[in-house]
Amino acid sequence: MTTSTIPDSAAPAIEVRGLRKSYGRVEAVRGVDLRVETGEVFALLGPNGAGKTTTVEILEGYLGRSAGEVSVLGFDPSRIDGRALSGLASLLPGMGRRFQERRFKERIGIVLQSTGVDPYLNVQETVNLFRGYYPDPLPLEDVLTATGLTEQRRVRVRRLSGGQQRRLDVAVGLAGNPDLLFLDEPTTGFDPSARRDAWEMVRNLKQLGKTVLLTTHYMDEAEHLADRLAIMVKGKIVAEGTPAELVRRGGATTIKFGLEPETPPVPDSLAAERDGTDGRYTILTDTPTESLHILTGWAVERGIELEQLSVSRASLEDVFVELTRAAGEDES
Repeated sequence: MTTSTIPDSAAPAIEVRGLRKSYGRVEAVRGVDLRVETGEVFALLGPNGAGKTTTVEILEGYLGRSAGEVSVLGFDPSRIDGRALSGLASLLPGMGRRFQERRFKERIGIVLQSTGVDPYLNVQETVNLFRGYYPDPLPLEDVLTATGLTEQRRVRVRRLSGGQQRRLDVAVGLAGNPDLLFLDEPTTGFDPSARRDAWEMVRNLKQLGKTVLLTTHYMDEAEHLADRLAIMVKGKIVAEGTPAELVRRGGATTIKFGLEPETPPVPDSLAAERDGTDGRYTILTDTPTESLHILTGWAVERGIELEQLSVSRASLEDVFVELTRAAGEDES
């Protein structure tokens, strides 16, 4: 595990092995292995109390770990004074801290769920204020374009909508031109339109070459944005991969249809389950093409209309719920 002062840009942005964190007798993080490649959007998912926040705070240098190895942009965050990451002091270079500590903070951006900025400054003034704290800031126009705030550049912070204020939070985190951005619950409380706008903003960050570690409770958000993701339950990673890979682990495809009364029985090979007494049926299958072929062939041969026929795969949310439930049962 490298801890060099000048990180290797070809190395993964984050590499974690055997990470553990205990609070007295309570072990919040229980042997986590994690790898985030440079330039990717990685989502960390999990129910409340899963250990996500603890893990992220260790990566940010805010918390120490109990055991394990951690490399973030080639640095070991445990050698950084994490308490200095909060507040304005964390942004001021040249205050007598070690060079390694300063370089680490210059290369990461942290976007919390809420950020306090002067409500009477406008957007451009706010971004420039934070840009001034760094030796190699991202150009103002790049920040505004990436966060979709170009048209609001002269609007005072207190007059921004909730979604626009969240964009400004990201702009502040982006101002120092970080290589790695920690993005915590970026769309909590947003309406559907604002959420879609925020997704476009995250895609813009990737186009800038930034690595993004995203935490979210929205499965559709993770599915749309993440190159890869990990699901964390009770301090452990229980699944990791691309959204498509995890959805495939969900297994069966669901076929639903309705039949008129007095219709001949569905072929036994389909194992169709009747939903109550309303003539609706459900088939769970690992071979949807074959099952549909048998079903539709049977219906065409007998002149039967399959009402409200639908085919759906397991969603990421289905997989998340099942993994969370299974992990809970394993612990009991």
